[in-house]
Amino acid sequence: MATPYAPKQLTTHGQTVALGNLELYYEEYGVGKPLVLLHGFGGCTQNWRPFIPELAERHRLLVVDLRGHGYSTNPEHTFTHRDAAQDVFRLLDHLGIERCSAMGMSSGGMTLLHMATSQPTRIDTMVLISATTHFPAQARAIMRAASFRTMPPPVQEMYRECAKRGDEQIQELLLQFNTLADNYDDMDFTQEHLGAITARTLVAHGDRDRFFPVDIPVTIYRSIRNAALWIIPGGDHVPVYEATVPFMATALQFLAGSNRL
Repeated sequence: MATPYAPKQLTTHGQTVALGNLELYYEEYGVGKPLVLLHGFGGCTQNWRPFIPELAERHRLLVVDLRGHGYSTNPEHTFTHRDAAQDVFRLLDHLGIERCSAMGMSSGGMTLLHMATSQPTRIDTMVLISATTHFPAQARAIMRAASFRTMPPPVQEMYRECAKRGDEQIQELLLQFNTLADNYDDMDFTQEHLGAITARTLVAHGDRDRFFPVDIPVTIYRSIRNAALWIIPGGDHVPVYEATVPFMATALQFLAGSNRL
């Protein structure tokens, strides 16, 4: 295991708010209509750094560390996307934000599915990146076997950079990731559930995603009334960082109101 990382200094854009027994960290940039940005499992607000400058030119960004990630605490030591969604709603309530747009990567997108189905009127437009309705067998096998030692080096580095409380936080997150492999309740969205979503939705997914095969994003797209589908050729899980993928141009166009990709 890597040398423990000491907590890093919060950015000048970030702050932590107490929401019950939970402390949730978020960063705020720009002005305009609120746009919530949610990272994937094991990540943190830093995952959005490459995109923040351009997004902040048009939106008031709220970039959140999900419970137990980054600077956010998790006194219950458990993680579900349903709980994460309620945390984000509590933050929006704290900030007096009734309605927003949102983008989520992987677990961030799954959190958005819970938000958009439980309180549909609060999400105006959303971008789901490598999200899923359920965990198929191939994803559960990866989640069940995951360990720091077997992670690819870039993923190890992400965990190190994002775990502000060091190795103990990394190990807790990995245990929660392993535990999700046997959770059949948290992610269990039917077409009927998805049909309740009123948000304009862009479903972005790589056609080589090793966790969630391409038939899942197709189902999400077909189940949401006002949706667009963007299948990224050759894309693996969360392929938006690839230089050849026009993620920012596509996302900004969609957020601005166009369903033409």
